[in-house]
Amino acid sequence: MSEKDKIKDDYFREEKSSMLRSIGGLITFSTILPLNSYTSIEEMAKMTWFWPLIGAFIGVIGLIISYFLLEILFLPSLVVAAISYSFFLIINGFHHMDGLIDFGDAIMVHGSPEEKITVMRDSMIGTGGIAIFFIVAIITVSTLNSILAIGIISPIIICEMSAKIGLLSSCISSKPGPDGTGKYFIKSMTISKFIIALILAIAISYLLASFIGVFGVLGGVFGGAFMSYISEKNFKIATGDVLGASNEVGRMFSLLTMIIALIWI
Repeated sequence: MSEKDKIKDDYFREEKSSMLRSIGGLITFSTILPLNSYTSIEEMAKMTWFWPLIGAFIGVIGLIISYFLLEILFLPSLVVAAISYSFFLIINGFHHMDGLIDFGDAIMVHGSPEEKITVMRDSMIGTGGIAIFFIVAIITVSTLNSILAIGIISPIIICEMSAKIGLLSSCISSKPGPDGTGKYFIKSMTISKFIIALILAIAISYLLASFIGVFGVLGGVFGGAFMSYISEKNFKIATGDVLGASNEVGRMFSLLTMIIALIWI
């Protein structure tokens, strides 16, 4: 860390703790929205439970874009699904996608957990990373297309909110590593905070899409827990890349469970 970074970090540590500052820092950290609100990682991580509401806000923007493309420009649902997914990747600054690719590279390594983590943290992109991104992307776009083709648009909000629920689910069920930014978010999550975030997400999703929305949130929970399980088997711990991958997989499982619910309920 440079002397300039140390001074900047110390400056924000000396600032009085503020919920709004922490939320603003979380938005600045995880999106490309130009808030330019900075704070220490510890203060930011205190509001990890708020992430699904940030996801819901991003989802609202995505819904507006999708509605315009569908109802004003009359574009096919497949094109709109692809654009919506691209929008989510872009507005999140490709952070979570990068984590997914790094995760895919790491789990393909035949070696110790330490060797796999080393691969996950290097800058190279391998076949495993490309393959897992392709799998998640094609399932995400195809399921979103199927939902939009039925004539329902609210799952655009639900799936992005559930992506963050997946991230929180991974936090609450994972063991943090000794270093990296991921450990702060994992350590900050408690059962009570997770339950609060889950209740809020379920309530919003139910209002938007009744029980279909609830299934979507539960799909996000499963996606995050699944990633935590894979991480424990391969790395013994979870890193920031694992949390980012959990976001992408959580969104995918959210859409999968919603399309299953739409078919069977």
